[in-house]
Amino acid sequence: MTGPLGVMSPEALLEEAFRTGDETRRDWEGPLRVGVDLGTASVVLTVVDRWGRPVAFEMEEASVVRDGLVVDFAGASAIVRRLKGRLEGRIGEELVASAIALPPGTSERDGAAHRYVVEGSGLEVLAVMDEPTAANHVLGVSDGAVVDIGGGTTGIAAFRDGRVVRVHDEPTGGVHVSLVIAGNRGIPLEEAEALKRDPAMQGELLGVVKPVFQKMGAIVRRSIQGLPMERLYLVGGTCAFGGIDRVLGAEVGIQASIPPHPFLVTPLGIALGCPVRLDWKG
Repeated sequence: MTGPLGVMSPEALLEEAFRTGDETRRDWEGPLRVGVDLGTASVVLTVVDRWGRPVAFEMEEASVVRDGLVVDFAGASAIVRRLKGRLEGRIGEELVASAIALPPGTSERDGAAHRYVVEGSGLEVLAVMDEPTAANHVLGVSDGAVVDIGGGTTGIAAFRDGRVVRVHDEPTGGVHVSLVIAGNRGIPLEEAEALKRDPAMQGELLGVVKPVFQKMGAIVRRSIQGLPMERLYLVGGTCAFGGIDRVLGAEVGIQASIPPHPFLVTPLGIALGCPVRLDWKG
């Protein structure tokens, strides 16, 4: 499986993108394209150049979206403006062209709120896509199911011969994992979130959160029922939890794999799905 840059694999592309969190690409060629991912647990802006090469990304933890819906418009707008400013300072170029992604099945009204947040920062939204399909701009899956497990929802896009044949989304995600940990340990949600992200604790916690992962697997199994899928490709920040691929794979009955830096797959894919502006004058 090769990525959007031809010979570069998705794994190599993601490693390169991850490095741009600290190291800004200097040999970029315009026009630049921005992917804006308004998530339940964080907001991520990723920049790629004309050829799809990662240039820089910035992210900030936030609680401005719940189950794909913007619940804090002012807060979301401020974060996007702040991250855009940081990126422009790092790159030395005004950012204009952008794309956004939504959970599958998001209504036109709720999708409009995402667009207004982004456009309020001075970005022009040139494309809107569903999150699992955006992730596949990075993964290049021809036959299989891309499962985007975010903070609030689990979204699935099934592909056959490189075409999307089914999309589905349900409100179960990383926040639900944190809630189970908080209840089990009798601790605040913020502490539970920190425990969830600690690799040293994940083996001990796997038995606690396994039912949530099994529920996610049941969502995937129902959504692809009747479709001959070869593999599950898991993306999203929740997939950094060790063992989630084994639990979901066993629940669905299909082998599951996780690329490096799964939190970055969808934001990068959104940027890659943004059209190149032909009227750009650098």
